[in-house]
Amino acid sequence: MKPFADLSDQRVVKALAHPLRVQILGLLEQQAASPSELAAELRVPLGNVSYHVRQLQSFGLIRLVRTTPRRGSIEHHYELVARPDITDQAWDGLPDIVKHAMVGAALAPLGRLVNDAAAAGGFSRREAHLSRTGLTLDDEGWSEVSDILVGMFERLSAIEQDSIERLAHGESEPSNSTVVLMHFESPPVAQSHNGAEQHGAVVSSAAAATAR
Repeated sequence: MKPFADLSDQRVVKALAHPLRVQILGLLEQQAASPSELAAELRVPLGNVSYHVRQLQSFGLIRLVRTTPRRGSIEHHYELVARPDITDQAWDGLPDIVKHAMVGAALAPLGRLVNDAAAAGGFSRREAHLSRTGLTLDDEGWSEVSDILVGMFERLSAIEQDSIERLAHGESEPSNSTVVLMHFESPPVAQSHNGAEQHGAVVSSAAAATAR
């Protein structure tokens, strides 16, 4: 699928201005789905999903790929036509309402995923990790941290590919995992009861999760 090269395209701006539409696009990037399947996955009313699916189709960002008879009705399945290519420059030029919608769309399913994983013992492995670190940075520091994170995710992709190759030879059993790492500007620093600023490195662990 070719990405949109220009996020100034008003179709894309309008599509990304609502968190639910962003979530729908994210799911359809993985596979074709119907509004009822999307509603079940997103845990929102079918009517809401159907409305936003129609909006996305009118913007030309998704398309109907097949229909399936279901109990006297027809179920429509859609797929993503193209995904927005969000570079640093493109993100910087997006309206705040679109940025807020995209962040909200990312955090909502992420929160559910983390809570579900914790309830199912997803942090029980010795290698599991949960940490938070407060930093004080200048502009150059922000750029350096950004470069580190980009490089880390490139390395994660390489590690996954190596794992897939080993799994193909039956060397071990597959185990799905999720890596979540955020870097954002902190809200105003809180004051402790004695007036001292609460900042610096904070590392927390849950269950048997280790911070390394």
